[in-house]
Amino acid sequence: MDRRDFKDLYHETRIFNRRALICWVALIILTCLLALRLFYLQVVQHDRYATLSDQNRVLLQPIAPNRGLVYDRNGILLAGNRATHSLNVTMERVGDLEETLASLGKIIPVSERDLERFSERLKDPRRPYQSVPVRFKLTEQEIAKIAVQIHKLSGISVEAQLVRHYPLAASMAHVLGYVGRINKQELERIDPVNYSATRRIGKIGLEKFYEEQLHGSVGYQKVEANARGRVLRVLERSAPTPGEDIHLHLDSKLQLAAEQALGNRRGAIVAIDPRSGGILALVSQPSFDPNLFVTGIDTRSYGLLRDSPDLPLFNRALRGQYPPGSTIKPFVALAGLETGNTDWQREIYDPGFYQLKKGGRLYRDWKKWGHGRVDLNLALVQSCDTYFYDLAHRMGVDKMHEFLARFGFGQRTGLDMAESLRGILPSSEWKKMAVGEPWYTGDSLNASIGQGFMLATPLQLATATAVLANRGAWFQPRLMQRIVEHSDAAVQDVGGRELKPLEDVALADPENWQRIIAAMEEVVHGERGTARRISKGISYKIAGKTGSAQVVGIKQDEENDAETIAERKTHALFIGFAPAQEPTIALVVIVENGGGGGATAAPVARQVLDAWMDSGGTG
Repeated sequence: MDRRDFKDLYHETRIFNRRALICWVALIILTCLLALRLFYLQVVQHDRYATLSDQNRVLLQPIAPNRGLVYDRNGILLAGNRATHSLNVTMERVGDLEETLASLGKIIPVSERDLERFSERLKDPRRPYQSVPVRFKLTEQEIAKIAVQIHKLSGISVEAQLVRHYPLAASMAHVLGYVGRINKQELERIDPVNYSATRRIGKIGLEKFYEEQLHGSVGYQKVEANARGRVLRVLERSAPTPGEDIHLHLDSKLQLAAEQALGNRRGAIVAIDPRSGGILALVSQPSFDPNLFVTGIDTRSYGLLRDSPDLPLFNRALRGQYPPGSTIKPFVALAGLETGNTDWQREIYDPGFYQLKKGGRLYRDWKKWGHGRVDLNLALVQSCDTYFYDLAHRMGVDKMHEFLARFGFGQRTGLDMAESLRGILPSSEWKKMAVGEPWYTGDSLNASIGQGFMLATPLQLATATAVLANRGAWFQPRLMQRIVEHSDAAVQDVGGRELKPLEDVALADPENWQRIIAAMEEVVHGERGTARRISKGISYKIAGKTGSAQVVGIKQDEENDAETIAERKTHALFIGFAPAQEPTIALVVIVENGGGGGATAAPVARQVLDAWMDSGGTG
């Protein structure tokens, strides 16, 4: 039997050497790959990973600009910024949110409402890695308590910030508006970069209209932070540009005097400087405290404002649309003179009513037994409805519409009052489009005394009165007087005739301006004027016109005397300007459900005019 050697050392050595070589080659290749990767990370990608590493300790934070201030014409602050401290949470640095909030509640009071508003703020899509406030207006004691415990609370910080504040509170609410938390709709239209650190934006009023000027430009700072996200030091800082300061034509003292004159009654007062169009006072009563909305109003407080029958959130001065009543008569009279449908000598007989045809409807005069024989001057002084019924019958609505539109009726004319409404200046075409019915002569009669379809806002009435005071010269009504830029302290003046939206009203006979104004003077200072009671003890001349606008229609078989009007709770109106021949102020007063204009609205106007004249009356 053959013997065989089962152990081939030579062959095994060759196999071992071959495998060792392969292992060494693989090891060398892997080492080279590792070296190449190390080179790539350390050299080629050095800048990128150095930046990523720095983000663990260096953060770039946006800095909100200080919002611009708002002053009245005398430099009195109307809207400022108040320093406050807030308790903030950065969600990404908090472990257990519920536990953290519970811990905070043991240190300082945190109400359910605070937690509700905090939850709402968390929905802000810009929120990641931004601190979200839980509590505002921390006291010094609360700040101290948090400082002692803050090392135990990750993602918690106390931040100082400026919060909008309105020193005069409800007095200027409907003029200034207010700021509030930015919502989703607003996020879609604002610059996300410039508003990256801003939590509030103008919601209504001037705060909204001049948002771009008031907001300013965002700044940035590079800070060093520890693992808990707390800032250790500021490395670099680019300061934000504060918003621009705005000075208004408003006179806060006159505003307060107007509010005091109106008292607790619902209504509106608008006063304009006819020489510039500047709004001197804009009152809507009742009002509300805009400070409630800055950091978020609670549900109960908002519900009380929203559901109040007095509508304190409603801006009557800009959005209240009222029948102008007899305050429209000076303009209708000018329209009749301009179109040749009446003159100063033409007389009619007023038996206390007007009929288009015998046996037809009675269009009643406010004076039950009528005024007897009346010319245009007496019709204005005593506010004779019958004369204007007859004039409207002769003139027609379309001529009346065309002329009154030149005074701004039926249009938005305010420069920086975007929330104002147009009112309604009816015409035959308007009724066909709006109501789907033809225009009737009776509609013209109602329009001639400021009733029927006609509606005007207090701002429109004040604007038209200012044009009348100027003998037809137009200046666009506006609140803002000038803007002061912080960057170079430059002053931008927005005054001047270049802002006029309409052409000056020119009459074929300019003497009619003076005769209309003389009749309006007699309304106040004449023995038979409807506002003669307010002329007692006065040292200057007022040109005015009273009005009473029906809220409920009067049926044919009902009486329409002054007592009935009061029971029907008509709105009381007064328009006027002073001094009559060189006016420095034009105004309108509307007292809702106040009764007669001469008895209710005119005395309010006298108080406002006295306050203006006592202050110098020159602006």
